[in-house]
Amino acid sequence: MDVDLPLEGPTGPLPGSLHLVERPRGLVIFAHGSGSSRKSPRNSAVAAELRAEGFATFLFDLLTEAEAANRANVFDIPLLGQRVAGAIGWARARADLESLPLCLFGASTGAAAALEAAARRPDDVAAVVSRGGRPDLAGKALSAVRCPTLLIVGGGGQPGARAQPDGTCGIAMPEDAADRPRGDASVRGTRRDAPGHAADNRVVPGGRRGAPND
Repeated sequence: MDVDLPLEGPTGPLPGSLHLVERPRGLVIFAHGSGSSRKSPRNSAVAAELRAEGFATFLFDLLTEAEAANRANVFDIPLLGQRVAGAIGWARARADLESLPLCLFGASTGAAAALEAAARRPDDVAAVVSRGGRPDLAGKALSAVRCPTLLIVGGGGQPGARAQPDGTCGIAMPEDAADRPRGDASVRGTRRDAPGHAADNRVVPGGRRGAPND
């Protein structure tokens, strides 16, 4: 169903798409990347797979059309993180969503926004998944992330994932956490480890290099 995410201030609501399933195992909120929107083909494909596995999904625009016209807003991670945190608050205020385990799925700059939101609302976020994103852009918020975090990076590595020698980009890690073996970063791999199943913070090599940021 189409829903409007209310915002404080004069900017107006943000359009979104909420898809419910019967007896949902959890809710996944998507944060799209720079230059994209709630209609991102890749995020939509991941969302469809997650719904097939019993997860409700919410995809929404992080910026209004007027805001997106200002390129600086596209890379304003605190602003984007505030919008994702607002979506979390909106979900927690709905009777049909308030008790569901909640996961954030971010792509490109949306990954940093998701981590920023997870740091702001640590009691509400069960897990974060970053697909080909730039988690390093979350800056100091990274050290405040406490939920299981899965970083999916290109097979040849990406600058954002190499911000730290161990590939963690500054996220707090368990001492015994280790990178997963090089393998498939497809929807199937993400689905297995995402909502409620990630045991620690990891980096998953795989996927395609040079993919568009959506």
